[in-house]
Amino acid sequence: MRYDSPLAAVGNTPLVCLPRLSPSEDVRIWAKLEDRNPTGSIKDRPALHMVEQAEKDGRLTPGCTILEPTSGNTGISLAMAAKLKGYRIVCVMPENTSQERRDLLAMWGAEIISSPAAGGSNTAVRVAKELSAEHPDWVMLYQYG
Repeated sequence: MRYDSPLAAVGNTPLVCLPRLSPSEDVRIWAKLEDRNPTGSIKDRPALHMVEQAEKDGRLTPGCTILEPTSGNTGISLAMAAKLKGYRIVCVMPENTSQERRDLLAMWGAEIISSPAAGGSNTAVRVAKELSAEHPDWVMLYQYG
């Protein structure tokens, strides 16, 4: 298939029948190959939905900055959507998050703010909420709540 944008490919992943896993001939088991999404993650679907819902609600408009606490895949998917839709994105993540995840976020143009490793994602959420209060023009989509 051909798409004009990676965003159009989100969710349009193959559905494959797995007959050998079926307990009987009357049962058909299907698998949705979500690793075929643009970032290779099932998180592309909810991330794109979050961005599009914020646009629909009027919270996210051209020139806005997206702010999101994350420890990985959802942040990467949000960074992809932000980049392709022309938004700046700032991700807050624990300082002990893997370099691979940081590199993927950077590849999609995300700015990364590290939060203390102690407390994990909860600390990243706290830091993001503090940043949101300091920057009322930033839009926190908030995957956790």
